[in-house]
Amino acid sequence: MMPEEEPEKPRTPPPAPRTPPPLPTVEGQSGQLDVISRLLKDRILLLGTDVNDEVANVLVAQLLYLANEDPEKDITLYINSPGGSVSAGLAIYDTIQFIPCDVQTVCFGMAASMGAFLLGAGAPGKRKSLPNARIMIHQPLGGAQGQAADIEIQAKEILFIKEVLNKFMAEYCDQPVEKIAEDTDRDFFMTPYEALDYGLIDEVIKTKTSHIPLPMFSSLTKK
Repeated sequence: MMPEEEPEKPRTPPPAPRTPPPLPTVEGQSGQLDVISRLLKDRILLLGTDVNDEVANVLVAQLLYLANEDPEKDITLYINSPGGSVSAGLAIYDTIQFIPCDVQTVCFGMAASMGAFLLGAGAPGKRKSLPNARIMIHQPLGGAQGQAADIEIQAKEILFIKEVLNKFMAEYCDQPVEKIAEDTDRDFFMTPYEALDYGLIDEVIKTKTSHIPLPMFSSLTKK
């Protein structure tokens, strides 16, 4: 007598992709605008997520558009990012250095890894942080698999990227490269005041009198 086959268990459907929350809208001269577009009109940009190619393409396009619109007027970039892709981050970094207008950077929430690197890449004297933000720097992360030769190639590339990032950070923090290399060997967390002493930023914003456009997060700017 043949044993009875167990009924096949129903498969669990894959989780549905997360839908980002809708952006709030505000009144504009041409009708309703989402808040990001409204901020863009005031030359205010937002990096509020992981750094990836899609985010970099949008930010680079916004930077180029604003630089073409007025090459002498500052752009303000607000950063709340855990970091992400090095190549995407360097695309944003190169664009900030390439365009003629100054880019002010402002940290709120957290600027970690590539987020912290971009925070320090703002125009000298115009890199700022809100008082309760956290800032973290570390060395680039990466992994490799496959044949030994492939792993060696990837390891050399990671070491090269590490050297490039350390060189840029040493330059704009006015620190020896050796100190940057030592501090970024592991996660290195800083308060805004420690980042100020470190040379990563130039000012901790404590009042509403700072000479930059304020974001629409008024609760973060209160004492």
